[in-house]
Amino acid sequence: MHATLPLLQHSRFPAIERRALDTLQVNLGYRCNQSCVHCHVNAGPKRTEMMDGETLELIPEVLRARGITSLDLTGGAPELNPGFRALVRAARALGVRVIDRCNLTILFEPGQQDLAGFLAEQQVEVVASLPCYSAVNVDQQRGNGVFDKSIAALRRLNALGYGCGDERGLVLNLVYNPLGPSLPPPQHALEQAYKHELFAHFGVRFDHLFTLANMPIQRFGSTLISKGQFNDYMRLLHENHDDANLDNVMCRTLISVDWQGWLYDCDFNQQLGLPAPTVSQAPERLHLSDLLHRDLHGNPIRVADHCYGCTAGQGSSCGGAL
Repeated sequence: MHATLPLLQHSRFPAIERRALDTLQVNLGYRCNQSCVHCHVNAGPKRTEMMDGETLELIPEVLRARGITSLDLTGGAPELNPGFRALVRAARALGVRVIDRCNLTILFEPGQQDLAGFLAEQQVEVVASLPCYSAVNVDQQRGNGVFDKSIAALRRLNALGYGCGDERGLVLNLVYNPLGPSLPPPQHALEQAYKHELFAHFGVRFDHLFTLANMPIQRFGSTLISKGQFNDYMRLLHENHDDANLDNVMCRTLISVDWQGWLYDCDFNQQLGLPAPTVSQAPERLHLSDLLHRDLHGNPIRVADHCYGCTAGQGSSCGGAL
């Protein structure tokens, strides 16, 4: 696989700094039941990296110590971590909003047959990846048969009350990302198209669609290099940069935690091995345990050329367009 970091380090991206922390985004491990071509984590069934119990136990302590209101769980497939459910229960007991970034097909994996019911019981918000409402496009990006399984999973979640807008309040959001080296279309218009197509053809309901730009790193970045498209894609991101998006980029109020507990300004920096910068009289590298007694407000954010992926066009974040 081609390394993309050397192509991203010399950047003119504007300097930005942190605000008050409200979201802890935790990568529980790189193991996944899928291997998607756009995956910036290089997750897959053969990955063995997994957050251990000692690090998992730190998370509720940090949520309490820093007054963090949202816990965003990702992977790989975060549900494959043996401590996933205990962590969710502990966070919900603190009144923390929990988000599960779910690939949908995980609901049909061995041992996960009751997962949907567990998520509903704990009122976990589900952010589900569905890169298109077309079976051909989804299977091309995520693997044969993934679309049909995804639709079956969405129907299961709907049956529990997810995405139906009723008194149960179970939130189901979908994620779209382009199939290739292009920017996402306008989020609102695409959301309306998704809602119409998924309900008309499959009876599926959901709350919101998040459009995300593909990041030129890891598996997707390597593919761009192999196809001779890397420079063109970076030019597209640069030419569509909008300073107005800088105010709302997710790294201002979110901190990313890898499976070993190390801190990064975002999930993309995590995959590039660019740790959150420290300040004077601080350790060389920040760990989750440092958040028990350290406030990051005002710290600089480590930027590189891939950051243009978050500020190009309508902007891109873990919560969709900016």
